[in-house]
Order: sequence, then structure tokens, then C-alpha cells
Amino acid sequence: MTAQLSVAHSASGAPCPRPAGAPGAETAWPFGARLAFGQRRRGLLASAAAAVESFLLEPSEPRLASDPSVPPEQRPVICVFGLARGCGTTVVARALAAELAMRDPAGAAAVCCEARPAGIPLATHAATRLARVLEDVPGATPRAVGRLCLVSGADPLALSDTARYFAPLVIDAGSAALGGAPASVADLTVLVSSPTVEPALARVGAACIARVGPEPIVVLNRAPHDQTGAMALPNSALGAQLALGGREARGYLGRAVAELADLCEGAA
Repeated sequence: MTAQLSVAHSASGAPCPRPAGAPGAETAWPFGARLAFGQRRRGLLASAAAAVESFLLEPSEPRLASDPSVPPEQRPVICVFGLARGCGTTVVARALAAELAMRDPAGAAAVCCEARPAGIPLATHAATRLARVLEDVPGATPRAVGRLCLVSGADPLALSDTARYFAPLVIDAGSAALGGAPASVADLTVLVSSPTVEPALARVGAACIARVGPEPIVVLNRAPHDQTGAMALPNSALGAQLALGGREARGYLGRAVAELADLCEGAA
């Protein structure tokens, strides 16, 4: 008898209401309610996707340099050296470049390097435009990653002659040698150390760089949070991954990199 009630029709030909407690009664939503629910769900998914896309692909409003009267041709060229292999030279170079990109009106920065980019190669429109410009530099192989244009194969002097008119340039000089052509090209230099490196080595390295270029800013990478008396960058695995992907670091590391950028702007 129950089964007959579930399919019986009224005298007018319309289906009878499903008895309370019958299977599926609680899910028999009116069509309008199902449509409204589907629209709300699609709206939430679209909003979430837009937020992710905005974070990964589109830059926020650039933080302009402290002196907006500086003409575009005065964009800095900064060379980053490492005192030892594995001290984080590439992370520091890209984190600094990403911070400078945020401050530049163009919204991008170039990094001269030979290391392959890490992470998903998502890039802003500004970085992609910069990559197209730097394709004309002899030997250059540019690739847009995040807010950065990573350039390999180019002579640092030739690259700096072009890049400084369009965006800040950071030269990731690695740790194989200190000084040389990269230091002579740069407006200023950064020397990266770590807690495992003997402090006296930083003084010797700074003296070597100063022979061919400006006195370097010495940075202690992966420093403990209570470190004093040095330009210290705290250890942050997430911040390092963001930097390698061409994004500005966040949290304590982001604030320390912003202080480093302030020092670079003051010394340039």
C-alpha cells in the first residue's frame, strides 16, 4: 500500500506528495531551490578561483620607491654573492628582487642567474613584458617567473646596460668566486653568510669585493630570531619557496627583506 501511495496521482493528474519518512523525501527539493543552491555554489567556487588567480598571477598595487623623483634610468643593479655553497644566495637574490619589483612602477625586476627556476612558472603580465624586452640582449634566455624575469646566458654588463632602463636588476653571482665582473658592474653588492660560516670569513670576503666594487652589505641568512648586530634574515621554508617562485616573502622574512631593500635604496 505504501508503494502505491508513492506513485499515486491525484484526481487532477498531479503527483501526490511523498509521504513523510519515505525514502528520498528529505532530498526532494523544489526546482527553484536546487537552482538557487547551484548558483550560490558556482559563485563561491568562482570567487575562490578568482582570489587564487589574483594572488598567483596579478600583482597588487606596487609600493613606489621612497624617492619618486628618481628617473627610470637610475634603477639599481645589485649583485648578490654567497660566502659558501648552500648559504641561500639564490633565495636572497630573488627575495630582494621581488621586493624591488613591488616598489618599482613597472611592477617587475630582472635576475641574472644560471639556476633553473623552481616551482610552478606562473608570471605576472609585467614580468612577461620584461622578458620580451630582454630577449634582445645578446645570449640572453629570459623566463618570466612570478614578478621576476630570470635571465641566463647573458653577459652581466650587457644585461645591466639594457635592464636598468626598464626594471631593477639583481645579479645572482653564486659562491664560486667573490668580486670580478659582476661586482664591477653593480651599483652595490650584498654578501650572504649563514650561521655555519665563520664570521671572520665575512670580513675577508667583504674586503675582496670592495677591491673591485662598492663595500657590500653583509647579510646573515637563516639567522635565529634573537640575532642582533647584523642584517639578519630569519629562516623560513615557506618564504624561501615564495622567493624561488618569484614572489615576495611574507612574515618575519618578508619584513627583513624589506629592511634589506631599504638599505639598498639608501646605498644606491
